[in-house]
Amino acid sequence: MENALLILIITITISTILNVFLKRFDIPTVIGYVLSGFAISSFFHFAEDSKEMLSHLAEFGIVFLMFTIGLEFSINHLKNMKKEVFVYGGLEVMLSGLLFTALGYWLFGLEVKSAIVVGFALALSSTAIVLKVLNENNEIHSGYGRTTLGVLLFQDLAVIPILLMVSFFTSNTESVSILLLETLVSAVAVFLILFFIGKYVVERFFDWIMASGSEEIFLVAVLLGVMSASFLAEVFGFSYSLGAFLAGMMLAETKYRYRIEADLVPFRDILLGVFFVTVGMLIDWHSLINYGHIILGLLVGIMLLKGLLIFGILQFFIQKRTAVKTALALFQGGEFALAVFALAHSHDLISDKLNQIMIITIVLSMILTPFVLKNIKKLADMLTKEPDALRDRALVGGTYENHIIVCGYGPVGQKLVKTFRERSLLYIILEHDVKVVDKEIKKGEEAIYLANAAQKMVLSHFNVNGCTSIIVTIENEIQRQLICENIASFKAEINSIVKVNNSAEEEVISGLGIKHIVNGREIVADMLAEEALTCHLKIK
Repeated sequence: MENALLILIITITISTILNVFLKRFDIPTVIGYVLSGFAISSFFHFAEDSKEMLSHLAEFGIVFLMFTIGLEFSINHLKNMKKEVFVYGGLEVMLSGLLFTALGYWLFGLEVKSAIVVGFALALSSTAIVLKVLNENNEIHSGYGRTTLGVLLFQDLAVIPILLMVSFFTSNTESVSILLLETLVSAVAVFLILFFIGKYVVERFFDWIMASGSEEIFLVAVLLGVMSASFLAEVFGFSYSLGAFLAGMMLAETKYRYRIEADLVPFRDILLGVFFVTVGMLIDWHSLINYGHIILGLLVGIMLLKGLLIFGILQFFIQKRTAVKTALALFQGGEFALAVFALAHSHDLISDKLNQIMIITIVLSMILTPFVLKNIKKLADMLTKEPDALRDRALVGGTYENHIIVCGYGPVGQKLVKTFRERSLLYIILEHDVKVVDKEIKKGEEAIYLANAAQKMVLSHFNVNGCTSIIVTIENEIQRQLICENIASFKAEINSIVKVNNSAEEEVISGLGIKHIVNGREIVADMLAEEALTCHLKIK
């Protein structure tokens, strides 16, 4: 116990000092935590006794990260992301796994079972690092952020069959069909239990908790919910993080979503720091020196092949620039790969040497990731260019005054612009989809610009303070809220009009100070009632 407490004090001291120093050079805190773990394991030999305790603490970091991600992605949101999760994610895991399996078998002479385990472990990317950096950069809802999240969610689901595969390879009793049947039954059971609790229990439970008027009890209730869902998933053979993600999705449907997220962020970030310390502790400096040339070759080869494969898959579905950014975000190895290697090593599927080489290679790729994500726009500019017409129009110079800003050029935006055009009103359209902008420019629309209205700089550039009104018609609920938050940060006199889908969203948006809110559901209901009351409906 004394050693455990001492190593915690040493860990916090080293990581704090190191991160303060690294922050002066704008180096992400993730790197500081990883280097702290490496330093502790290299110079404090008694730290080995505390590694298991730190690992248990670190697992809660991943749990809270996945929970807060789940809060941002309700069941309806996930339905809208089915292509990103099941098509893009499925193709990435299968093709990457098969590619690395083939290379492990043919090029490095691994046994078939070992090659399959290593190959599919390398198909996984780092959920912890990628989502942490995307959240910090406010890019989780960008085009490539959405695609990246979808692929990562499928990878987290894929961890389960990969671990089952390791168990099957070392099992002499159970057949594949039995393992698959047990997994399917467990998945259905977990989903039904959490669905029932989410639909009939959660909101009533939190209403009861809120009646106490205690912030402390509310926070304890949230922690109880996260840990209970994680434990339930683990009991049925799934990962803690998957249970936490499902719990977040349940609570995303409730009115307490934003409050819960704000309360849990400090816990998440602290425990994620512990997780990255344990990642650093996995690096053995003896292996780093002895096998450095092999590790370097594998590091470059894995990241290059994985990045090219992801780009090759995605370019057929999305913009090439978005595909490049997604490939750069996902080309590293992941923390769940480390778990797969640990299980495979314990069952003698991979040797001590291969295990240590693969661990160090994965960890080094994770260390490089924050630097890549921080400079992803510059790297994307080097690898691919936007069409010249769009680059010239992205943020053109000039002044705008007494104009109407239309955010989003979907069906509603198009109808509005048509009306403004017919009445000779001055308007500009801000649209973030390059294909839509390119298409409209070819049609002759001169007032459309490739810009993300969720960025404050963009609204400032197009003089939101001097506009007659700004109308938000974008369909993505999260993007809508981000735009409204930015509008609210400008002067209060701005005439803002926002279309929402339901009363819950109307309440959230009105709280930001938006002047005019149009509830699409209520308007449709009012129109139907008006038609019925004035006998416009045909009576058969």
